[in-house]
Amino acid sequence: MKQYDYLIVGSGLFGATFAYRAKQLGKKVLVIDKRPHLGGNVYCEKMEGINVHKYGAHIFHTNSKKVWDFVNSLVEFNRYTNCPIANYKGELYNLPFNMNTFNRMWPEVHTPIQAQAKIDEQKAEAVASLKGRKPRNLEEQALCLVGKDIFKKLIKEYTEKQWGRDCKDLPAFIIKRLPVRMVFDNNYFNDCYQGIPIGGYNKLIEALLDGVECITEVDFFKSKYKTWKKYADKLVYTGPIDEYFGYKLGKLDWRTVIFKTRVEGTPNYQGNAVINYTSHNEPYTRIIEHKHFEMFGQEVYDSPKTVLSEEYSTEYKEGMEPYYPVNDERNNALAEEYRKLSLHEDNVIFGGRLGQYKYYDMAPIIEQVLSIQL
Repeated sequence: MKQYDYLIVGSGLFGATFAYRAKQLGKKVLVIDKRPHLGGNVYCEKMEGINVHKYGAHIFHTNSKKVWDFVNSLVEFNRYTNCPIANYKGELYNLPFNMNTFNRMWPEVHTPIQAQAKIDEQKAEAVASLKGRKPRNLEEQALCLVGKDIFKKLIKEYTEKQWGRDCKDLPAFIIKRLPVRMVFDNNYFNDCYQGIPIGGYNKLIEALLDGVECITEVDFFKSKYKTWKKYADKLVYTGPIDEYFGYKLGKLDWRTVIFKTRVEGTPNYQGNAVINYTSHNEPYTRIIEHKHFEMFGQEVYDSPKTVLSEEYSTEYKEGMEPYYPVNDERNNALAEEYRKLSLHEDNVIFGGRLGQYKYYDMAPIIEQVLSIQL
């Protein structure tokens, strides 16, 4: 008899949710993770009494009542609403692009009709400059979607910092659409449900993995579990899909993020959880002030210090954390070849951002796991 029904590689949201479901069905499960902690990229580290999103800001949002009820059955979520700010050389703009943004961009614009006319005028100028051809790069595509003013201040330099390339050197399909909202609403997401687990994401992971056998600091490929069929009937693999296959078709590319986290001796540094820096004046893409995810009103000032994380987007190198799949033709085609190989792996489930080489928000990951027939 094998010791486990499922060996799960990786304790992020996909692996932890799968483990929870399997345990609920009476299955024997082992979760292994090469990091010294559980939770994958949603892991929080406590600093100055504040839950710091160690691997970048995670904001849970969904339109699925089933998913929302599921996570809230494990831990109560707060009322955090994501309303990021863009800072362009000291000018502050609301995101996503809405009436507050347009009035700040063009002070004479006060109504949706005026805003739409301004955008349409600039879009028409961009389309005319192409002389009938389709946009060839991201810059041309963005100009045709929102016009020159929004592109210059809120897209161009920020995107170049994210990708490490000039917008003219990025493919047009990266930006298929840009949200433009003709309302005075700063809520970044349109979803019905949104929030952060009260007490931090570790509470959610602890609830998902309660009663599940877990081992940290175990690299699947350097451990005895690589020969997983000795131990389990099925494997749930959430690591990089190309690594699973020994990179035999070639390596997939990633973008990654470097975080510089510091403590400031003030209760409120920037007044918002997320501020994007959209010019090249600053080398970082954004600053996260973590306390604003869970502290509101006077509660912010009850804590005398605050914790900030500057985010620097950079090229992935061996040994770094892979964050974002590179959405270009080469990598999309290579990833599809690996996905085809994965279909022929008996009793192996490939899941999550790394295992499928697709960027996912948190709720779709949980929804995907809830739909799997165990």
